[in-house]
Amino acid sequence: MGQKNQFPELKNDLLLKALRGEEVSRPPVWMMRQAGRYLPQYMELREKYTFFERVETPELACEITLQPIDELEPDAAIIFSDILTVPQALGIDVQMVPGKGPVMGNPIRSAEEAFAILAENVPQKLNHVMEAITLTRHELSGRVPLIGFAGAPWTLFCYMVQGEGSKDFNMAKSFLYQEPEASRHLMRELTRATIDYLQAQIEAGAQVVQIFDSWAGLLSPEDFNEWALPSLMEITAAIRDVPVILFAKGAWYALERLGFKSGAAGLGLDWTISPEFAREKTRDEITLQGNFDPSRLLAPVDEIRRQTRRMIDRFGTRRYIANLGHGILPHVPVDHARAFVNTVKEYG
Repeated sequence: MGQKNQFPELKNDLLLKALRGEEVSRPPVWMMRQAGRYLPQYMELREKYTFFERVETPELACEITLQPIDELEPDAAIIFSDILTVPQALGIDVQMVPGKGPVMGNPIRSAEEAFAILAENVPQKLNHVMEAITLTRHELSGRVPLIGFAGAPWTLFCYMVQGEGSKDFNMAKSFLYQEPEASRHLMRELTRATIDYLQAQIEAGAQVVQIFDSWAGLLSPEDFNEWALPSLMEITAAIRDVPVILFAKGAWYALERLGFKSGAAGLGLDWTISPEFAREKTRDEITLQGNFDPSRLLAPVDEIRRQTRRMIDRFGTRRYIANLGHGILPHVPVDHARAFVNTVKEYG
């Protein structure tokens, strides 16, 4: 804990204020995947290093995390890493295949393989992430808070069983129904691994953590209650020192439960949910984050500005963090991303 006290004092705490529900002059703004593929300076590093070289080299991860802070000046940094670091630490071989995305060399195909997964020494195996967080906190010099993150157990389960990205993760869902006991074991170990990993990130200097449940929307409301929600609640209950943002993409039906049962400080929203619906379901009692459609950043700059202002008008400035409804797309011009960030910063 001594390390934390040596970090430079935070100069911009808008994000933390919004997550605490305090009055703010304007909403804070950051973008999911803001460190990465739309920035020319990132593409230069991509030419020189493989994806996991960038993730696993603390100096490179730090440099990439800082690129959008220097370029766009949003109100938060998010550490450059990947949700599939946890499966790697659990013995799954993860390759990033250009043009295809993540591919697992040894996906889980049987109950025996699922029962063999044990969450042991996960933070030690992912120490490069903690080193990157500590280094980045110092390099940020208190300009903005640093967000750490992890994939939610259900989303990691999807990749580990399916073996690659998918539109419906049919093999993962089939496994869930055919091997419920093995699936429960795997979800328990993933939950334990995620808690250990996030706590280590906080120890290393993360000031907020976000949990990405990218494939939550593939589950029916009943299955979400049984398979995804308990893990999310267990993780947020275990994290006491910093605010937690939950982003359960596509799970609009669970907003109420997530708002009142999860213990999270904030809920991320995708663009398929209207601000009014989200406020009504959460009764204005939790901070909401989102939900600009990333594809809208390809519109003309004047339209981006107009739509961004309209989004804030509808959410209101209190208990709100302006963000995208999913990660920024690779072909978004930097000026368009800048227009989004600056419109929020100039609001009101």
